[in-house]
Amino acid sequence: MTSVSGVGYSRSLFPALSTKPSRSPSRRVASVIRNAVSVEKKSFTLDKSEEIFNAAKELMPGGVNSPVRAFKSVGGQPIVFDSVKGSRMWDVDGNEYIDYVGSWGPAIIGHADDKVNAALIETLKKGTSFGAPCVLENVLAEMVISAVPSVEMVRFVNSGTEACMGALRLARAFTGRQKVIKFEGCYHGHADSFLVKAGSGVATLGLPDSPGVPKGATSDTLTSPYNDLETIKNLFNTHKGDIAAVILEPVVGNAGFITPKPEFLNSLRKITKENGALLIFDEVMTGFRLAYGGAQEYFGIIPDLTTMGKIIGGGLPVGAYGGRRDIMEKVAPAGPMYQAGTLSGNPLAMTAGIHTLKRLMEPGCYDYLDNITGDLVNGILDAGKRGGHEMCGGHIRGMFGFFFTGGPVHNFADAKKSDTSKFARFHRGMLEEGVYLAPSQFEAGFTSLAHSSKDIEQTVEAAERVLQRI
Repeated sequence: MTSVSGVGYSRSLFPALSTKPSRSPSRRVASVIRNAVSVEKKSFTLDKSEEIFNAAKELMPGGVNSPVRAFKSVGGQPIVFDSVKGSRMWDVDGNEYIDYVGSWGPAIIGHADDKVNAALIETLKKGTSFGAPCVLENVLAEMVISAVPSVEMVRFVNSGTEACMGALRLARAFTGRQKVIKFEGCYHGHADSFLVKAGSGVATLGLPDSPGVPKGATSDTLTSPYNDLETIKNLFNTHKGDIAAVILEPVVGNAGFITPKPEFLNSLRKITKENGALLIFDEVMTGFRLAYGGAQEYFGIIPDLTTMGKIIGGGLPVGAYGGRRDIMEKVAPAGPMYQAGTLSGNPLAMTAGIHTLKRLMEPGCYDYLDNITGDLVNGILDAGKRGGHEMCGGHIRGMFGFFFTGGPVHNFADAKKSDTSKFARFHRGMLEEGVYLAPSQFEAGFTSLAHSSKDIEQTVEAAERVLQRI
């Protein structure tokens, strides 16, 4: 497996019902949605998306329910989508796109998979939520434990944020220590203690931290540049006996796609063991994507705790954290560390996760992802070179990224050297060509088993045209 420019690995609306008087935005959005069905695709326009989004801004902060959807870093207005299938998405204006966001990672077997949908319909007939144990929890738990090397017991939650909150609380409960180390540009959800030098939407919006987070909530959060072992060693020396855990994305996806240096993960494993601290892999993105057993299988590093999400819910809201049995038995009701969730283990999410993982167990899945993603990234980088652009990038299996800088990119500071205004022009150009990429330079991209060689070829050809004109 070879490095690509030092960064990665190459080939190796429904309108709300309300008793309040109607306001014009709500009436407009209802009218648009009713008329946005079966629109014949014509020239690229976003008129209906714009009208719906303008109405949404009167109803929701910034018009969205997650900040990175707002297109703040790429300009223009967000696209309002109507349907998805396989590798494709269709917006309310009738535009069709090859999708490389994949609902931010879960759609690894493709959108709206027929077998997953059929299983969901059968489960739906039994009910949407029990608030009590169901056998589906056992089935998915057994699959996760069997697949992920570090996991001997697992607790299901409802989001990646919840999973990381639970894992951090558990690490502190198990070690009796308070401090935790995270890496600059790594995003572990929007919990107070993690919003320190975070990536993802925080980076996209230019917010290094968030107002409303108490100083006390982050006073025990220490930070280091990614891939920087000397800083880690210094932090452990300065805070001897006080550090409960080191948490990281084993492959960064929330500052763009950044891979670990060859010795980095091994050294982190060694340092944490020597200092009695836990190593936590945030595999919300990388879990079941880099390999069936996640990044820890791919790199051969076993953390103490692992957080998961996205793929294990097959597109439905889900999260999980798991690890060694002696650590997990600290979680209530087996132990004293309290964590709960009304919808945790939801039967629909469990069903979608089970059938998604079954598909990923089929031979050749990850080889296929590696091949098509390699063709995609190398094709875009080659087109960039022919267009006279400084670019670097890489991929591992079904996860990829590229930057508009010569690189190499080893950490968030390196990533911020990327020409974000050029990325914004590239993003808009690709939209007009029918390709949907994450609306931020600081987000990884995702392929799926539903992406065909023709999809990749069309995307590279589109990139060639856009890179020649920007």
